[in-house]
Amino acid sequence: MGVQTIEEQAWEALEKTIIYYQGKPVGTVAALDPDSDALNYDQCFIRDFVSAGLLFLIKGKPEIVRNFLEETLKLQPKTGQLDCSKPSRGLMPASFKVELINGREYVRADFGDHAIGRVAPADACLWWIFLLRAYAIATEDMELVHRSDFQEGICVILELCLVTRFDMYPMVLVPDAASMIDRRMGLYGHPLDIQSLFYASLRASLELLLPTQSNQRIIQAVQARLEPLTTQLRENYWLDTERLNEIYRYRVEEYGEGALNQFNIFSDSIPFYKLAEWLPEAGGYLAGNLGPSQLDCRFFAIGNLMAIISSLADEEQSHKILNVIELRWSDLVSHMPMKLCYPALEGADWHIVTGADPKNRPWSYHNGGSWPVLLWMLTAAARKMDRAELAHHAIAVAERRLVQDRWPEYYDAPDARLIGKESRRYQTWTLTGYLLAKELIADPSHLNLITFSYGGVL
Repeated sequence: MGVQTIEEQAWEALEKTIIYYQGKPVGTVAALDPDSDALNYDQCFIRDFVSAGLLFLIKGKPEIVRNFLEETLKLQPKTGQLDCSKPSRGLMPASFKVELINGREYVRADFGDHAIGRVAPADACLWWIFLLRAYAIATEDMELVHRSDFQEGICVILELCLVTRFDMYPMVLVPDAASMIDRRMGLYGHPLDIQSLFYASLRASLELLLPTQSNQRIIQAVQARLEPLTTQLRENYWLDTERLNEIYRYRVEEYGEGALNQFNIFSDSIPFYKLAEWLPEAGGYLAGNLGPSQLDCRFFAIGNLMAIISSLADEEQSHKILNVIELRWSDLVSHMPMKLCYPALEGADWHIVTGADPKNRPWSYHNGGSWPVLLWMLTAAARKMDRAELAHHAIAVAERRLVQDRWPEYYDAPDARLIGKESRRYQTWTLTGYLLAKELIADPSHLNLITFSYGGVL
């Protein structure tokens, strides 16, 4: 028997993570680290399963994805209520697990009410729509998508995201930490990661919803939201050299509709000299967050990569984002693709913004840590823009470490040389992030499961 390839080892480890409910595969556990306590890593997280689900679809194993979509839909609250201790109508759980009680199997959902910090998962329902679209494209099983419970499930998610609130912005309003970055990182309000997913889910929903009379109100609301959302994100979140010069010379305390500085951003709040030195002339990216007197200039990988994948960023912007990754490779990729956010919060910022969270110490975990799962998003974005050399390089970098390090959840340090201080080994989405990247680089036709075309939105 020959020596196993990296891919064969990854597949063997992945097969062990599959969760079964009533004899059917319904998901994958977050990690199977033999040297660490399971804690909540024995659950299936919706966001974690997306890369696994895409991989199973590509490999002709749609049953587990269909079962996952059906079981998680059953967990979604469909009725409204005014009890703040209950999950909102339309919310999807962060995770679920199968429990055996008195000889019977039950699915128990966690809507954030058991999580550290009690953080609700704003991203879970958006990822669910994204995966449902991929399932529909891969299987052409529109009978499932058009089922009344699935149509209702999509609609109540959109109602939750589109509902009028105190703010009058086109973005979706979310609390701090209500995303993959499920710890306090100053991402309250309108963080980019959620807005990119929101945009993708709006576009996906237009492909999934039947044009019935009952769906017309939601369809019209989605169509009405897409244009202002796209304009807001492409224009006001965008940072390149030209845009920096505009912001640097902003006037403040402006009133009226003609105000250029609509969010009253004070230039003294932005580290212009450092940012101007770091940002390549040929590069640009979408800022991490925007709000009154606030422009978060950190580079957030999920939001920017998903902006390319979903076509939220236009073609020129997409190339500029990839230029930043290529020209600042040592900062954003280095020894493991890739930084979740850059730069890290340090000193007083770390103490104040994160609440001195020891797991999010500078250059660790969500605060400047490196996450191998992002390899599939980087590969998809690069492949879409015909920049496959970036993906090949990133995959080669990852392959040098992942097997010998036993597939860690994340890496620490500015250059990602250290295995994460509390990182689980055999992290499922590390396995699937690598395997999915390999599939996307080998056959770009698989991109149709996850990417959206340019045009037709504005």
